[in-house]
Amino acid sequence: MLWTLLAIVVAGLGAAGVALLLRKLTGNRLPRWLVPLFGGLGMLGYQVVYEYSWFEHQIERQPPESVVVASEAGHVFWRPWSYFMPITTAFTVLDSKSVVRREVGDAPVAEFMLYRFEKQHIDHVSNQAHLLNCQTGELLPLDAQQKPVLEQLKRIDKGGVLFQRVCS
Repeated sequence: MLWTLLAIVVAGLGAAGVALLLRKLTGNRLPRWLVPLFGGLGMLGYQVVYEYSWFEHQIERQPPESVVVASEAGHVFWRPWSYFMPITTAFTVLDSKSVVRREVGDAPVAEFMLYRFEKQHIDHVSNQAHLLNCQTGELLPLDAQQKPVLEQLKRIDKGGVLFQRVCS
């Protein structure tokens, strides 16, 4: 976050410097208020570019065996530009190396790790083991003792990326 703040300040100073140069090249015929205007627009422009490139930047940092299985985009009232084009604020990644398939009774099941990345003031990453019944499409998160949390049982789409990657 410190580097982002520093980059925003540098972008503002750079844009203000461009406006100052333009004023000097025109013999100070451009108004003085152009310098802080350019500075503010430079800072705002950097922030917008940073927010829209966050998802791609995070994906590039993932190992090759990681597969994005879900993403969430939305808008926030203090980011008015997100109403025109929603920003990706969170995504879930499957660690395909962690998939362990086995038979329980007659049903094929798979155990694997999912990682959730959330864009907040400081990026937040959480991970949780899951169990997927490949026959019924039932997904169960596992607690710290590797026991299923039955209250959070949900069915997933058999045509979805998660089911296809884990069960095929």
